[in-house]
Parts: sequence; C-alpha cells; structure tokens
Amino acid sequence: MKKDWQKKLGKSLLRIVAALAVILGIPAIAYLLWQPGSNTPLQEYANNAIWIGHGWMGDDGWFERNNRNKDNFRRVEKISALFKKLSDNKISTVYPHLCPAELNGKIASYDSVQVELFLDIAAQYNIKVIPWIGGVFEESARPADEKWRKNFVASVDELLKKHPRLAGVQINIEPWPSDEVGFLKLLDELRPVTEGKILSVAAYPPPTRWHQFPDVHWPLFYIIRLANHCDQLAVMMYDTAIPLEKFYIKLMTDWTNQLAAATSSSDCELLLGVPAYEDAGVGYHHPQVENISSALQGISASPRKNSINGIAIYCEWEMDENKWQIWRKFIQ
Repeated sequence: MKKDWQKKLGKSLLRIVAALAVILGIPAIAYLLWQPGSNTPLQEYANNAIWIGHGWMGDDGWFERNNRNKDNFRRVEKISALFKKLSDNKISTVYPHLCPAELNGKIASYDSVQVELFLDIAAQYNIKVIPWIGGVFEESARPADEKWRKNFVASVDELLKKHPRLAGVQINIEPWPSDEVGFLKLLDELRPVTEGKILSVAAYPPPTRWHQFPDVHWPLFYIIRLANHCDQLAVMMYDTAIPLEKFYIKLMTDWTNQLAAATSSSDCELLLGVPAYEDAGVGYHHPQVENISSALQGISASPRKNSINGIAIYCEWEMDENKWQIWRKFIQ
C-alpha cells in the first residue's frame, strides 16, 4: 500500500499536468477558432498583373543556356494561348522577365522580332507589356555606380525607342536595402526616358517580426518616399518565413492596410503581389502557408482592399488549373 505522502504527491502531479494541459491547450484552441481572413470576392480591379518567364522575349542564347524548347515560347499559337488564358482570368498586365542586367549595366539581351510578335498578340487582348529588368544587388545590379546607372538608363531608352508599344519597365533589384540611395537616383534618371510610360518597381513589404531582414523589408517612410519616384509599386508580399497559415493571412490584411494608407496621397499605382510558387524547403517560404488562397483571403479581409489598384501573381509558370480556380473565386 502506498504511503499517504506518495498518494498526495501523485495527486499533486496530476493536477499540475492537468493545469499545464489546459494552459498549453488554450493557445491551440484559440488558433483553431480564429478566422482572420475572408472569402468574400474582391472588386474588379483596374489592373491585375502577372510575372512571366524569360523565354517570351529573351534572346536565343537563353534557350541554349537553359536547355529549353523555343517552340513553347516562340510559336504564335503558344503566345495566343498565354494571352487568352490571362485575359480570361482578368489579367491586364504582364511582366516578362529580362534579367539579369550585364555587369556594365546593359539590360539582358532580347529578341526584337519576338518582342514585336509578342506585342502584336498582346494588343489583340488589350494587355500591357512591362518588361521586368534589373538583377542581383551589387552583382549584376549596382545602382550606386554612376557609370552602371548611365549604361542601364541608356539601355532602357534604347529598348523603349525600339519597341514603343511597350507600356514601360519594371525595376527589380534584389535584395534592396532601404537606405541605398542609388536606387532613388536610378529612378530619377529613368524618368526622362520613361516619360509617357509606366515606371514600375517590384517593391518589398513593410518589416515583420517573423522575418527580420531589413534588406528585404522596407519601412513605411521609405515606401512613401518611393511612391513619389515611380508610377507603380508591385509589392512582393511573400517570403515571410511564417510557419502557420492564419498568421500569414493576418499579415496580408495588415500589409494591405498599411500599404494602401502609405500610398494614398500619391498618384502611384499599388499592386499587391501574391505567391503561386512552391520552393519548399528554402526556410523563408512555406507553400502550405503562403499561397494564392491564403494571400487573397488576407487581402479580402482588409477594410482598405478597395483602395488598391490590383493584384500581381508571382508567377505564371507555377500556375495550374487548381490555382486559377482559386483565383477566379476571388477575382470575378
């Protein structure tokens, strides 16, 4: 027979275990009951966009270097199929990849005949074409270097003069520290050669406790400043390292509120970038957390969702019919 003190100890331990179970279980129950997003369809935005691959406008060398089949990008029926699908899904702007820039600042090589064919078919669907140019910060992109900027701007000028139907260019330099003054200089120097066109920036979202890397998160004061140096911000609202979906949904709502407020006093167009890519195992992106569904749920829950100009999908080559179906539930 157990002694009285042993029985009392056993009962005390059980009470402690039970208390701990209750304490530890409360956050789990709260998380399960928490519904931070919304499935309400979004309004019909004026400008939804999507980032697309290099093969649509790049030179022949890209196919050789990457062992890719030109026919998947060069044939008229392939280009027409791309634009039909995008038009059917209310995409009005494409960002074709033309990165990285060369070390001297010249933008990536492109096939002029292909660019014109691409623009011919884009015009049939009333879709704007804005090449995505730039590179890796301090490698293929060195905006602090005056000579690099001069060559980059001249190269953009040549592109837009050679292909005047291009709607503009999007600058995408990653990572991008918000205290890097060369970027603002680059945008100001691009202004004269992009007059009458759209000068877009692939921008970073505000800081978050989940992913504390200042080179890929811009404080709101910098975003406000940037909005006065360009015509469009397409904010990349992903790669947060968040491990739980509902926290990402809530962050998307918060970011939508913050960004809509930050750009409200400027004429800068605001597009919110949402993830459609997998990239599992990289640490900063969990596709079961960050995806088309969770991102759009978060945006839909924002009281400022009608203050933005559109949604931008990253990226076309990762979209499948299931993802398009989710997209259509929100974008009707």
